[in-house]
Amino acid sequence: MPSGRTHDRITIWTLPVVVAITFWQTRSGNLTLVVATGFMLGGLMFGPDLDIYSRQFQRWGWLRWIWLPYQKSLRHRSVFSHGLLIGTTIRVIYITLLFSFITILGLLIVEKVGNMPLNWQGLGDGILGAIAKYKTEFLALFLGLEVGAMSHSLSDWTGSAYKRFKKQGIAGILPKSSRGKGKGKRGIGKRKR
Repeated sequence: MPSGRTHDRITIWTLPVVVAITFWQTRSGNLTLVVATGFMLGGLMFGPDLDIYSRQFQRWGWLRWIWLPYQKSLRHRSVFSHGLLIGTTIRVIYITLLFSFITILGLLIVEKVGNMPLNWQGLGDGILGAIAKYKTEFLALFLGLEVGAMSHSLSDWTGSAYKRFKKQGIAGILPKSSRGKGKGKRGIGKRKR
């Protein structure tokens, strides 16, 4: 598994490739910027290693406490933190629900303390309208976050496979089901019945 510094380098070195491919596909500077921003965030701050005390976790500074329940809920390198699409989706849902709760709580306090009635229906309609209007940008941001997170996960998987290959040879990278049944712990000899 690469170090945090290596993950950061991979993110920074692959940014030009992500920018080039995105601009080639979209022909839009705005969408390219959104994808590139999501990629950098996904690789440096919003990636799979938020499930442990990592560089990504530390970069949240005094706000890193918000990731503690997430860490307690997930096992490191599980499909729910490092999995394709599901890891980023869970993090986006988690942070959206958390910030929504904090925002609603803050608005309720302002409404009660300031004796200012809020138009909750109008607020909800405004949020839904913004989501509908900028759905392409939201999708581009999610795609950037996912590609940034996947650069991290793929480097983890590749590094682990390389270490297994160095220790066990080709058998270390083959799926467990194809390594052969009836073999001992090291794959030598047959098991006694």
